[in-house]
Amino acid sequence: MPHDDARPAGAGYPDNPPLVRLWRGDAVESQHRGAWCLVDTEGRVVAGAGSFRAPIHARSSVKCLQALPLLESGAADRHGYREDELALALASHDAEEQHTRRVDELLARLGLTVAHLRCGPQPPGNSEARMALKALGLRPTALHNNCSGTHAGFLAVALHLGVAPERYLEPDSAGQRLVREAVLDMARLEERELSTAIDGCSAPTFRLPLVGLATAFARVSNPIGLAPARRAACERMLAAVERHPELIAGSRKRLCTDIARATGGRLFPKVGGEAVYALGARGRGLALAAKIDDGGNRALHALVVALLERFALATPDELARLEPWRERVLVNWAGLEVGRTEVLA
Repeated sequence: MPHDDARPAGAGYPDNPPLVRLWRGDAVESQHRGAWCLVDTEGRVVAGAGSFRAPIHARSSVKCLQALPLLESGAADRHGYREDELALALASHDAEEQHTRRVDELLARLGLTVAHLRCGPQPPGNSEARMALKALGLRPTALHNNCSGTHAGFLAVALHLGVAPERYLEPDSAGQRLVREAVLDMARLEERELSTAIDGCSAPTFRLPLVGLATAFARVSNPIGLAPARRAACERMLAAVERHPELIAGSRKRLCTDIARATGGRLFPKVGGEAVYALGARGRGLALAAKIDDGGNRALHALVVALLERFALATPDELARLEPWRERVLVNWAGLEVGRTEVLA
């Protein structure tokens, strides 16, 4: 039976079990606690560990839900959104040229500029992009923020609904109200189960049960039973990730891109800040959601790939392509094997 520890009240944090251990020699050097669950489109838990019914800040993992109003309101069609631009609305990108150029062009088509983005400047996640900026004597702008594509989508919705661009992030604005409604519906939550804070990009970030996040991803990636407009929106997002995996994250060392690319888009992944991950399996009616308590992505990456193997969500060939993310053997700078990663889930 799935395990679910007692849920803490209010803002407390659950006492989750260790999910990943790092060994050095013959002793454990560090361990990472957390929770995960595998659910179906009805929200039924197939398997899990830790307090998966406790709320977590989902951060950027919910970008596909934040993008639903862009498609369902008609804003995307009105503003001539291409499939690659839709992929950027779902992205936490590395600010490579392929990302920033497209967002810049989209803003221009909306009649806006980088000055309208309220996500704040951020150094590019891609090291070559950072070096290129430095070589030109330039500072990062909001265009380089990993959420700039999402914010461009928010702005497109705001313009479509008659909201002043400077208000596009306000929780009570028309666009953000639609986002909240989409999260509640897709995660099958009551109002009392969803609270908000402010994300790193200044957008509202949602705190919801991990099982709700997994439920939403199961439904997005398997939208057959949804209302026609929502099903069509989900199918457009799935196609965008399938055909543009490099735009949802980056061309180098990004797990989301590698999962989408290795599986031909059959798996629909998204990372969130502080080690949150959600992933839907198309055609299986299932989705995973995970959270590492200490926010460590090293443990998160190993856990996600191990769960893909455990539940046969990826084929042996696909898992082989994702093998580097497990870091099963730890190697030092001299090339010596000094430890290993152990996934306990």
